[in-house]
Amino acid sequence: MNAMKRFEAVRHSTEALARRLTVDDQCAQSMPDASPTKWHLAHTTWFFERMLLAAVVPGFAPDSRNDYLFNSYYEAIGPRQPRPSRALLTRPTLDEVLSYRRAIDARVLELLPTVPDDRRDEALRRLELGLQHEQQHQELILTDVKHLLGGHPDRPTYALDARRPPSSQSAIRWLPVEGGLREIGHEGSAFAFDNESPRHRVWLEPFELASRPVSQGEVLEFIRAGGYSTSSLWLAEGWDFVRANELRAPLYWAEREGAWEVFTLRGVEPLDPDVPACHLSFFEADAIARFYECRIPTEAEWEIAATRRTIEGNFVESGAFHPASADPTTRGPQQLFGDVWEWTSSSYAPYPRYAPAAGALGEYNGKFMMNQMVLRGGSCLSPREHLRATYRNFFSAHARWQMTGVRFARWA
Repeated sequence: MNAMKRFEAVRHSTEALARRLTVDDQCAQSMPDASPTKWHLAHTTWFFERMLLAAVVPGFAPDSRNDYLFNSYYEAIGPRQPRPSRALLTRPTLDEVLSYRRAIDARVLELLPTVPDDRRDEALRRLELGLQHEQQHQELILTDVKHLLGGHPDRPTYALDARRPPSSQSAIRWLPVEGGLREIGHEGSAFAFDNESPRHRVWLEPFELASRPVSQGEVLEFIRAGGYSTSSLWLAEGWDFVRANELRAPLYWAEREGAWEVFTLRGVEPLDPDVPACHLSFFEADAIARFYECRIPTEAEWEIAATRRTIEGNFVESGAFHPASADPTTRGPQQLFGDVWEWTSSSYAPYPRYAPAAGALGEYNGKFMMNQMVLRGGSCLSPREHLRATYRNFFSAHARWQMTGVRFARWA
């Protein structure tokens, strides 16, 4: 797919996700960590305006008002609307934001065939970064909206027409992985974020990896055994988090008349014990692993297991909008990509010899390399083409609103 068609496809995909929502849905914000859909639509457009057009089009002057309204965290660009208060931006209206998208789209599409040769490589690099950035926000739109709708007393449905794959049971199998001196990290000319490089060597001890992520049924066993009230299973900060928030189940789970149900983007559904558990914080994932006398794999272990595996599975394109159960006929590791982001036990830190880019783009990843944990693999809300074995997602250990699960590991 050429650059112009890819740009149009990604931009249209974002708006297709938003069209399932009412205008009111798109303007609301359920918590400080989330953003209104309207803001996502504007911010991803601002990224192309500021990071692409302003950088490669001579004389192009970005709108300084947009710098304040739609800048996310780029200190080099200047002050901005505080993240917890993005829902207060009732102006511009949603219609005006969509007009803004059309105007910037037209400028980008006008640029691509005419960019001078001496700026072409840089323009295409920034274009691809903008598209990958927008695909990240496509998933954020869905997880933010799920938190919004999940907090409504009626728990409205986002996708009435969502596909519901048949459920099947697949027991965990333990897959041996050899130890030794290995290499991880991105290499080659294909796109990757700067935090995926440089490629470097790591030492692995022999270990075994679970064939699939932890299921809702296995989390239910943890609950019934008193896992949320057993302090010995929890890290100290995790135990404080459980008590402070009075947790007794993953986010979006509810017990009604003795039966468990789960809120999904497809609506409220009976708990399916065979699908991967999602919306687990790192603290919950770690406690559940301890309950089963296992551990969470490191990101190096996960990447070595995923390297050279085909990127296939349940992604946003499937239209399910929820994890699906593993295929019991599949040999080797199942669901490494899609379904749920998998926590690793690795802190989000720079790789050896990592250096952020100069200027505002250097703030994209590098300044967040502290107090976060790495996740791998993507989810049922991720675009398939956005993922690869080296991709490093990251969130704080208490985050639960993302589509986060866990796969066990154990020493060989």
